[in-house]
Amino acid sequence: MLPNWVFWVVFNAFVLLMLVLDLGVFHRKSHVVHFKEAIAWTFVWVSLAGLFALLVYLFGHHMVPHPTRPNSVLSLEFVTGYLIEESLSMDNLFVFLLIFRYFSVDRSHQHAVLFWGILGALVMRGAFILGGVTLINRVHWVIYLFGAFLVYTGFRLFKQQETEIHPENNPVLKLFRRFVPISQDYEGRKFFVKRGLQWIATPLAVVLIVVETTDVMFATDSIPAILAITRDPFIVYTSNVFAILGLRSLYFALAGMMEVFHYLHYGLSVILIFIGVKMLASEYFQMPIGVALSVVGGVLVISVIASLLFPAKRSPESPKSP
Repeated sequence: MLPNWVFWVVFNAFVLLMLVLDLGVFHRKSHVVHFKEAIAWTFVWVSLAGLFALLVYLFGHHMVPHPTRPNSVLSLEFVTGYLIEESLSMDNLFVFLLIFRYFSVDRSHQHAVLFWGILGALVMRGAFILGGVTLINRVHWVIYLFGAFLVYTGFRLFKQQETEIHPENNPVLKLFRRFVPISQDYEGRKFFVKRGLQWIATPLAVVLIVVETTDVMFATDSIPAILAITRDPFIVYTSNVFAILGLRSLYFALAGMMEVFHYLHYGLSVILIFIGVKMLASEYFQMPIGVALSVVGGVLVISVIASLLFPAKRSPESPKSP
């Protein structure tokens, strides 16, 4: 039996290889990611996630230390976690769209921002997952706090009518602007440029900071949500990583039609409430993972179909200058 750490090393090496190929080969030159290319990459990432679920089914007892569940259950936990993280990421996509509109980011440079933003998200999610799993294992009652937080977040999302962003109120961005000079104009896809002896940040660096800090806020509900499905760090981490890696291609595939899915946030709120209640009741009732997967998938399908059957008319927002 291979030690568990081998799978961590191999998986992270695979992720780094894919990221190097992505930025260094396929997107070495800035260009607008069109629908067909985005759909192709979305298919690649979803297929890789499906292949990994198969690997968990075959070798899950090697990947998870001291496994207490059969490989089939571990595989279903990965699929459920992946679906939850991917569905919650849909809300991220609309916020990314608003951020790019707010700062008038050229479409050919959006991929670079999302690439580095997602790379940072992988590091932060890893820290969040390690902290969350450690906290629950050492202080069991924290699971009830997570569950209550998810229920509260779900009800708040249900009442939310429109998503707004206010970068001027971002404390990290305020701190960055205090210590780092920022140029007025974009410099291609460069985040910093040198003016004489001084390095100056470009508006693209500002956009990256907003994207990174926005992901931290989204992680506060996505991480507890998946911890309600499984507490195995490797399953939690890998399902998160696959969802995040596919986020960029999904953004470009849906960028022109995100506003069509106007009922999606209701579906996401129901999922958060459902997962929160599941977490609160975990001490008294262990819901089969297949049932949880069916509920999450069913709610998503219903919200998407409802959005298509009952379209909403929305006036486009005018972009703002950085």
